[in-house]
Amino acid sequence: MFGHSGVEVAPYEVLEKEDVLELRHYERLVLVTTAMPTGMHDQRDPFYKLFDYISGKNESTKEIPMTAPVFLDQADETTEFMSFVLPENFSIETAPIPKDPAVKLEEIVNYTVAAITFSGSFNQDNINTHKIILEEWIARKGFEKRGPAKAAGYNP
Repeated sequence: MFGHSGVEVAPYEVLEKEDVLELRHYERLVLVTTAMPTGMHDQRDPFYKLFDYISGKNESTKEIPMTAPVFLDQADETTEFMSFVLPENFSIETAPIPKDPAVKLEEIVNYTVAAITFSGSFNQDNINTHKIILEEWIARKGFEKRGPAKAAGYNP
């Protein structure tokens, strides 16, 4: 993850901590998500699709405060996803329905992750460098990796 912007942050419990490495548990996250082609260097298009949603481009025309983190994760070799976390008071049932068919809502429950905090540019080289450190820690601790890594940006 990267930095901190002063906006509402998705709540989590720290289960274990070692310097900049943490094992975290999220009880529930409601995400608004859109796809982007893998390797897309300009993340403005998916960002603005999600920003439009929280700015009222939804069935309720409801504005939603920006929160952190913004997730980037790879689904397969051709598609990555960008997701905004909705504020804690939203559930999958109460979140406004997106008007843009490319924008989807999803809920993640009982989510435990290993995380590393780092600063610098939120680019693939920096993410990959820290991903290696995180994966070494996961292996050393004997944790079971159950899915692909997600990059979580906390500050633009």
